[in-house]
Amino acid sequence: MTLATDPHTILNKAALEALYPAPTASVSLKVIDHIDEGLRSTLALSPLCFLATANAEGQLDCSPRGDPAGTVQVLDPQTLLLPDRPGNNRLDSLRNIVENPEVGLIFLLPGVNEVVRVNGRAHLSTDPELLGRFAGAGKLPRLVVVIAVREAFMHCPRAFATAELWNPARHLTGEQQPDFRAIFTAHVERNAAATGQQG
Repeated sequence: MTLATDPHTILNKAALEALYPAPTASVSLKVIDHIDEGLRSTLALSPLCFLATANAEGQLDCSPRGDPAGTVQVLDPQTLLLPDRPGNNRLDSLRNIVENPEVGLIFLLPGVNEVVRVNGRAHLSTDPELLGRFAGAGKLPRLVVVIAVREAFMHCPRAFATAELWNPARHLTGEQQPDFRAIFTAHVERNAAATGQQG
Protein backbone atom coordinates (compact mmCIF):
# COMPACT_ATOMS: atom_id res chain seq x y z
CA MET A 1 0.00 0.00 0.00
CA THR A 2 1.26 3.45 -0.91
CA LEU A 3 0.34 6.81 0.57
CA ALA A 4 -1.90 7.45 -2.42
CA THR A 5 -3.91 4.27 -1.80
CA ASP A 6 -3.99 4.38 2.00
CA PRO A 7 -7.54 5.47 2.94
CA HIS A 8 -6.24 7.07 6.14
CA THR A 9 -3.80 9.40 4.40
CA ILE A 10 -4.87 13.04 4.05
CA LEU A 11 -4.18 14.00 0.44
CA ASN A 12 -5.74 17.44 0.05
CA LYS A 13 -6.55 20.57 2.02
CA ALA A 14 -10.30 19.99 1.91
CA ALA A 15 -9.91 16.63 3.66
CA LEU A 16 -7.58 18.18 6.21
CA GLU A 17 -9.81 21.14 6.98
CA ALA A 18 -12.82 18.84 7.39
CA LEU A 19 -11.13 17.35 10.48
CA TYR A 20 -10.88 20.65 12.35
CA PRO A 21 -13.21 23.51 13.29
CA ALA A 22 -12.52 26.81 11.58
CA PRO A 23 -10.13 29.14 13.43
CA THR A 24 -11.62 32.06 15.32
CA ALA A 25 -11.58 35.47 13.70
CA SER A 26 -8.90 36.74 16.10
CA VAL A 27 -6.56 33.91 15.13
CA SER A 28 -6.79 34.97 11.49
CA LEU A 29 -6.69 38.70 12.22
CA LYS A 30 -3.60 38.64 14.48
CA VAL A 31 -1.15 38.37 11.56
CA ILE A 32 0.48 41.62 10.43
CA ASP A 33 2.94 42.28 7.60
CA HIS A 34 5.59 44.18 9.56
CA ILE A 35 7.28 44.57 12.93
CA ASP A 36 5.31 47.09 14.97
CA GLU A 37 6.40 48.63 18.27
CA GLY A 38 4.86 45.84 20.32
CA LEU A 39 6.77 43.16 18.42
CA ARG A 40 9.93 45.28 18.33
CA SER A 41 10.00 45.55 22.12
CA THR A 42 9.26 41.83 22.44
CA LEU A 43 12.07 40.79 20.08
CA ALA A 44 14.46 42.99 22.09
CA LEU A 45 13.90 40.59 25.02
CA SER A 46 14.55 37.40 23.05
CA PRO A 47 17.96 35.67 23.37
CA LEU A 48 16.99 32.64 21.24
CA CYS A 49 15.28 31.97 17.95
CA PHE A 50 14.84 29.00 15.67
CA LEU A 51 15.50 29.55 11.97
CA ALA A 52 13.74 27.28 9.46
CA THR A 53 15.01 27.12 5.88
CA ALA A 54 14.70 24.85 2.84
CA ASN A 55 16.96 24.16 -0.11
CA ALA A 56 15.97 24.30 -3.77
CA GLU A 57 14.53 20.77 -3.55
CA GLY A 58 12.40 21.66 -0.55
CA GLN A 59 14.47 19.69 1.97
CA LEU A 60 14.04 21.42 5.32
CA ASP A 61 16.37 22.43 8.10
CA CYS A 62 15.73 24.16 11.42
CA SER A 63 18.50 25.43 13.67
CA PRO A 64 18.71 27.43 16.92
CA ARG A 65 20.32 30.87 16.99
CA GLY A 66 21.28 32.21 20.39
CA ASP A 67 22.81 35.53 21.45
CA PRO A 68 22.28 38.08 24.21
CA ALA A 69 18.76 39.48 24.17
CA GLY A 70 18.38 42.30 21.68
CA THR A 71 21.00 41.03 19.24
CA VAL A 72 18.41 40.51 16.49
CA GLN A 73 17.82 44.01 15.23
CA VAL A 74 14.81 45.64 13.60
CA LEU A 75 16.32 47.72 10.80
CA ASP A 76 12.88 49.05 9.88
CA PRO A 77 9.32 47.71 10.21
CA GLN A 78 9.84 45.46 7.18
CA THR A 79 13.37 44.22 7.90
CA LEU A 80 15.10 42.11 10.54
CA LEU A 81 18.86 41.65 10.88
CA LEU A 82 20.23 38.37 12.25
CA PRO A 83 24.03 38.17 12.66
CA ASP A 84 25.70 34.86 11.86
CA ARG A 85 27.94 33.94 14.77
CA PRO A 86 30.80 31.38 14.67
CA GLY A 87 29.49 27.84 14.79
CA ASN A 88 30.23 24.42 13.38
CA ASN A 89 30.65 25.75 9.81
CA ARG A 90 28.15 23.29 8.34
CA LEU A 91 26.36 26.34 6.86
CA ASP A 92 23.11 24.38 6.47
CA SER A 93 20.82 27.39 6.91
CA LEU A 94 23.04 29.72 4.89
CA ARG A 95 23.37 27.35 1.93
CA ASN A 96 19.60 26.95 1.94
CA ILE A 97 19.00 30.70 1.93
CA VAL A 98 21.27 31.07 -1.11
CA GLU A 99 19.14 28.47 -2.92
CA ASN A 100 15.74 29.36 -1.48
CA PRO A 101 15.12 32.68 0.32
CA GLU A 102 11.96 31.60 2.17
CA VAL A 103 12.51 31.46 5.95
CA GLY A 104 10.51 31.08 9.12
CA LEU A 105 11.59 32.11 12.61
CA ILE A 106 10.29 31.49 16.11
CA PHE A 107 11.55 33.80 18.87
CA LEU A 108 11.52 32.64 22.51
CA LEU A 109 11.60 34.66 25.73
CA PRO A 110 12.92 33.01 28.91
CA GLY A 111 10.12 32.00 31.23
CA VAL A 112 7.40 33.17 28.82
CA ASN A 113 5.09 30.75 27.04
CA GLU A 114 4.08 33.05 24.17
CA VAL A 115 6.42 33.17 21.17
CA VAL A 116 6.78 35.47 18.16
CA ARG A 117 6.66 33.96 14.68
CA VAL A 118 8.07 35.72 11.62
CA ASN A 119 7.96 34.50 8.03
CA GLY A 120 9.60 36.16 5.08
CA ARG A 121 12.38 36.13 2.51
CA ALA A 122 16.05 36.37 3.41
CA HIS A 123 19.35 37.18 1.79
CA LEU A 124 22.92 37.13 3.07
CA SER A 125 24.92 40.36 3.25
CA THR A 126 28.52 41.31 3.98
CA ASP A 127 27.74 45.03 3.82
CA PRO A 128 30.24 46.68 6.23
CA GLU A 129 27.54 49.04 7.50
CA LEU A 130 25.31 46.14 8.48
CA LEU A 131 28.19 44.17 10.00
CA GLY A 132 29.18 47.25 11.99
CA ARG A 133 25.79 47.32 13.70
CA PHE A 134 26.92 44.26 15.67
CA ALA A 135 30.36 45.52 16.71
CA GLY A 136 29.30 45.70 20.35
CA ALA A 137 29.41 41.91 20.60
CA GLY A 138 33.23 41.99 20.54
CA LYS A 139 33.71 40.46 17.10
CA LEU A 140 31.98 41.26 13.84
CA PRO A 141 29.92 38.49 12.27
CA ARG A 142 31.07 37.17 8.90
CA LEU A 143 27.69 38.04 7.44
CA VAL A 144 24.21 39.19 8.37
CA VAL A 145 20.98 37.44 7.45
CA VAL A 146 18.65 40.17 6.20
CA ILE A 147 15.00 39.15 6.47
CA ALA A 148 12.22 40.93 4.58
CA VAL A 149 9.17 40.39 6.79
CA ARG A 150 6.07 39.01 5.09
CA GLU A 151 4.08 38.15 8.19
CA ALA A 152 4.60 38.43 11.93
CA PHE A 153 2.41 37.41 14.85
CA MET A 154 2.21 36.21 18.42
CA HIS A 155 1.70 32.48 18.83
CA CYS A 156 -0.52 31.18 21.61
CA PRO A 157 1.16 29.77 24.75
CA ARG A 158 -0.48 26.34 24.68
CA ALA A 159 2.52 24.32 23.47
CA PHE A 160 4.93 25.73 26.05
CA ALA A 161 2.33 25.71 28.80
CA THR A 162 1.55 22.05 28.16
CA ALA A 163 5.23 21.11 27.89
CA GLU A 164 6.06 23.09 31.05
CA LEU A 165 9.45 23.80 29.52
CA TRP A 166 10.20 26.62 31.96
CA ASN A 167 9.03 24.78 35.07
CA PRO A 168 12.15 23.96 37.15
CA ALA A 169 10.34 20.98 38.65
CA ARG A 170 10.21 19.45 35.17
CA HIS A 171 13.86 20.03 34.32
CA LEU A 172 15.94 16.88 33.82
CA THR A 173 18.44 16.03 36.49
CA GLY A 174 22.05 15.23 35.63
CA GLU A 175 21.26 11.53 35.88
CA GLN A 176 18.25 11.85 33.56
CA GLN A 177 19.99 13.81 30.83
CA PRO A 178 21.07 11.89 27.72
CA ASP A 179 24.80 11.40 27.26
CA PHE A 180 25.02 13.76 24.31
CA ARG A 181 28.77 13.33 23.93
CA ALA A 182 28.44 9.57 23.68
CA ILE A 183 25.62 9.87 21.13
CA PHE A 184 27.65 12.34 19.06
CA THR A 185 30.76 10.13 19.18
CA ALA A 186 28.80 7.02 18.17
CA HIS A 187 27.33 8.80 15.16
CA VAL A 188 30.71 10.13 14.04
CA GLU A 189 32.37 6.74 14.43
CA ARG A 190 29.59 4.94 12.55
CA ASN A 191 29.74 7.34 9.61
CA ALA A 192 33.54 7.42 9.62
CA ALA A 193 33.62 3.63 9.36
CA ALA A 194 31.08 3.68 6.52
CA THR A 195 32.82 6.39 4.51
CA GLY A 196 36.48 5.88 5.40
CA GLN A 197 36.73 9.48 6.63
CA GLN A 198 38.41 10.51 9.85
CA GLY A 199 36.04 11.88 12.49
